[in-house]
Amino acid sequence: MFRVRSDISAAKFAMTTVVDTPKKNHELHFNTYIAPCPDEEAEDQSNRDMAAVTKNDEEQGAGWWTTITPYKVFVLVLLLLAFLLNQLDRFMLAITNRSIAQEIHYGDKGCMANTTFTKAELEGIKCENIISQSNCTSTLNNETSLVCKWDYNGQGLLYQIIAGPVFIVIFTFSGIFVGFMADKYNRKNLLAVCCIFWSVMTLLMGFVQDYWQLALLRFGQGLGEAGCTPFAASIIADYFTPETRGLAIGIYNWGIYMGYSLAYAFGNFVTLANINGQGWRWSFFLSGAPGIILGVVIFIALKEPERQRDTSKGDDKTPVIELTAGEKIKKLARYFIRPSVLLICLAGSIRNASGYVFAYSTQPYFTLIGQTKEQIGTWMSWIPLVGGSLSVLVGGFIADRVVKKRGLYGRISIIFISLIIASPFAAGTLYFDPPAAFAFQIPTYLFGEMWIGITLAVIVELMPVDIRTTGIALYLFIITNIGGNVQLLIPSIRDAFESAEYSKSEAWRATLYILYPGPYIYGALVYILVFFVIKRDLKRAQSSNYHEMGPSGEGK
Repeated sequence: MFRVRSDISAAKFAMTTVVDTPKKNHELHFNTYIAPCPDEEAEDQSNRDMAAVTKNDEEQGAGWWTTITPYKVFVLVLLLLAFLLNQLDRFMLAITNRSIAQEIHYGDKGCMANTTFTKAELEGIKCENIISQSNCTSTLNNETSLVCKWDYNGQGLLYQIIAGPVFIVIFTFSGIFVGFMADKYNRKNLLAVCCIFWSVMTLLMGFVQDYWQLALLRFGQGLGEAGCTPFAASIIADYFTPETRGLAIGIYNWGIYMGYSLAYAFGNFVTLANINGQGWRWSFFLSGAPGIILGVVIFIALKEPERQRDTSKGDDKTPVIELTAGEKIKKLARYFIRPSVLLICLAGSIRNASGYVFAYSTQPYFTLIGQTKEQIGTWMSWIPLVGGSLSVLVGGFIADRVVKKRGLYGRISIIFISLIIASPFAAGTLYFDPPAAFAFQIPTYLFGEMWIGITLAVIVELMPVDIRTTGIALYLFIITNIGGNVQLLIPSIRDAFESAEYSKSEAWRATLYILYPGPYIYGALVYILVFFVIKRDLKRAQSSNYHEMGPSGEGK
């Protein structure tokens, strides 16, 4: 038997010779070959494949909304909830860290307001700016009351270690491993297991008595959470067409902002409620328990989709041939050494650094400048949710419309423009005092978070279906390892500013200027290079007999 080769389906090989013609937009492309007449079984398969291609062609001609079924919406909601709980559990530590540190004793100590006094009783005294312990413990208000105390502030290297490397190293390395598993095994079952595992780790954090226990459970949390996005993004790619994929991924990414916002609500208000006299511990109990239930629902109700190719990129609508581990590694290397993919990873890492830095610094920074848990919780429990969710939804929708005309060029352009617009608003968050500082977070999220869903959609489209999940995992591995560990620079930079006679609040602000709005600009400049490298890669692809990338810039 001759091996039949076609770029759309085996259903198209009822001819003996096909002329090789150039592709334009989504025109069909064939290679010259001679094929034998199919046997009866192959003919049945051919008819089934032809029906699938015809159905897909009809879907392409219809409005994009007609391809979205109620069950697809249900699947997307399940994946959204999984990502929401993923982010809620991840950032709970950042919100409750000071309370944890004061109970189990780790990290740096510093001066802070005695919580038994109201803001009015403090009479404008900013305990957080007092550097020495002796001055802190002797500071009096007009009523001659000691209003400051010297205690664990939840900062320092030990905090940065459990916030960063302890979580991120295992999160990223296991992400590569689960990516390989997802390309071979049942993704929805693996997602269910991961969801239950990280939720159990989160719930157990509510019982810790020592720092090492917290670090161990944080490690386990990273291990479980690593499987969420690689599995979910791959499932979305097989449930949704290219015309709706950016929108679907955008909605999925709502989970980042929903979970992050809920972390402020749970971490601040549940801690203040002091349920059963256990304070911060109930924040972990209440955030961990729902994921166990959701994992069971995913296992029972979510159907594993068939791994299929996108006919919009000229791929077969037939099941993917499995690759060996060696073949997969070689193929991954071949795609990831492309300058365009390398630069996308670099740009994503830079922008991701900004997100990690501010996510783990928001609560301590606003606390340092005099905001209470109630004030921080009141603002930050809804701003990321509204601003971020609108950002990824609008960004994904716009990108899906633009990509029809300009391909990946349009997606990259949107990322660049949105980051440039967002950068001054991010700086305004640091420059102004609350409540203006909180208000500046709204446009920062609205424009600055578009990059997440759009970049993920670019990676999904550039990766062939047989390495798609692993490719997503490798991309996340790169941007998380680089971006997620930048926060380790905070103590050193902050100490340098304090040595230059900056106050504690001024030193924090100066450090965050460098590591928060700064990466918006740095990353945007790298995305410009991506634009030009993709153009060069397209020219090379169009001059080649074998097309690795389609003329719209979308990878096969």
